[in-house]
Amino acid sequence: MNASSADDVPQPPKVLTTPLEIAANLRLLLESHDPLIITFHERSQRFQSYIIDVNRDANEIALDEMIPRDGERFLAAGEPFRIEGFHDGVRIAWEVKARMSVIDDPQHRCYRGPLPEEVVYHQRRNAFRAALKLASLVDVEIGGDKLKSPLKGKLLDISATGCKLRFEGDLSERMQLGQVYERFVAALPFGSMTAPVELRYLHFEERVNITFAGVRFHNMSGLVQRQVERFVYQLQREARRFDKDDDY
Repeated sequence: MNASSADDVPQPPKVLTTPLEIAANLRLLLESHDPLIITFHERSQRFQSYIIDVNRDANEIALDEMIPRDGERFLAAGEPFRIEGFHDGVRIAWEVKARMSVIDDPQHRCYRGPLPEEVVYHQRRNAFRAALKLASLVDVEIGGDKLKSPLKGKLLDISATGCKLRFEGDLSERMQLGQVYERFVAALPFGSMTAPVELRYLHFEERVNITFAGVRFHNMSGLVQRQVERFVYQLQREARRFDKDDDY
């Protein structure tokens, strides 16, 4: 097996148990402002938050106010929940069983509790993620029963399992994490592909008035899977050619 195909093999998850490793990985999520998906054990709804403080000396973590805020009452009632974040293709996840306090600060409402004792760190290399050059971004559209009108945007990168999208304006009130949208259309160079997608990530960047979204393909047909794989392979080939040109 050569080095590049070895990279494509899924890496098994690691369980981090030392406070130093745990704090270092949580700080990655904090510093990159990576969104977290929160799910309560007995509930299907998903919520979004961010880490806003990691204090190893006090053995404490602080989370930003949940979106939507309904999740706060489950947290305040002491219901256990799971947190999942992604940083550069690495899944960082942990369970919260200890009760967290709701800090009702007029400046910044947040939730504080102890640092986790275990964190799952999973580097999933099997899905190569190909970025598109800014000059050749692909047009996309998301539609479905949960949207009043389709949303038009651009495809930023794509892998066999999902893609990252960009939309003009603030869509944080119009889209819901965990929601499946039945109609995602991407105008690929060799023809349009249509598939259902699940929204896994949503972040509005006020500075540039752009919403970034991450979606996972949902129940893809074999035809669509082949279209995606063909496009990813094409982008991979272009990236390799570009890298070779840089060597001279």
